Amino acid sequence: MENSYEHHKFVVDSGQSPIRIDLFLLDKLSDISRTLIQKAAKANSIVVNNKPVKANYKVRPNDVIAIMMTYPKPDYTIEPENIPLNIVYEDDDLIVINKEAGMVVHPAIGNRSGTLVHALLYHLKDLPLFQEDNERPGLVHRLDKDTSGLLVIAKNEFAKAHLAKQFFDRKTHRRYNALVWGSFDEREGTVEGNIGRSIRDRKVMQVFPDGDYGKHAVTHYKVLKEFTYITMIECRLETGRTHQIRAHMKYLGHPIFNDKEYGGDIILKGTTFTKYKQFVQNCFKELPRQALHAKTLGFTHPKTGEKMIFNSELPEDMQTVVGKWEKYTGGRD
Repeated sequence: MENSYEHHKFVVDSGQSPIRIDLFLLDKLSDISRTLIQKAAKANSIVVNNKPVKANYKVRPNDVIAIMMTYPKPDYTIEPENIPLNIVYEDDDLIVINKEAGMVVHPAIGNRSGTLVHALLYHLKDLPLFQEDNERPGLVHRLDKDTSGLLVIAKNEFAKAHLAKQFFDRKTHRRYNALVWGSFDEREGTVEGNIGRSIRDRKVMQVFPDGDYGKHAVTHYKVLKEFTYITMIECRLETGRTHQIRAHMKYLGHPIFNDKEYGGDIILKGTTFTKYKQFVQNCFKELPRQALHAKTLGFTHPKTGEKMIFNSELPEDMQTVVGKWEKYTGGRD
């Protein structure tokens, strides 16, 4: 297209099943509606392998998709920022950090500073990978802003490719602790269902048990401790989709405690007594985020081939709330 500028580019996974391109892009773009995507297709702004396509085009493995506009993409520079990091482990190839809740992983609209990437650009400023104008240098996975816990970041291209393949091939080991509403009939279970961006609310993900929309997602869970109205569970990720645990738990009817985007910030279980309501509200104040922590991370070291496993303690806000529920209900294993 003459006088046009690339705003987004995607390379379709080699294992992608055929799906309409408007649905594919709906899953990829958090702030654009399906109607806008269809309008863009009508205007020949969606290009696949250098040719404009219609909204009903079925994407194929390894397709190169670009969204073109008549105006340039807004330009901004990512400046290094001296932000303290909780470094758990570091060597010449990788760094493992324990991310605190509230820190955004990479820059995006509304988060142009203060992210983990800004901190990494400062901490690793002498490395070639962290001197380029790159919004995601070294990142091979991510955590939501208000999810705390362990992340591994590659320090060179070889480590990045090696670690990224481990995540893609599901060869990493990831366990999360979560406080969720309600109690479970079974001590262990598995949730399986495609996860894709909600058509009604673009900020959240939704489980689609039938059909080809969204991506295959599997979460295994185990009950660790019950507190009558809420339960501490451990989740093991088999896949790593956006908001996977949060969406799967809501789908099961057990949203994560104080998860505002998935309905966990209202009192879903318990009594109508004012004292109980006040108790829960106090817990929400102590833990002003979803009660989700990436506790364990395991992978194979890209250079040495050594199996590495890291564990982290529950952060203070979750520990405080667990202690409150323990006192209130006399929690049982």
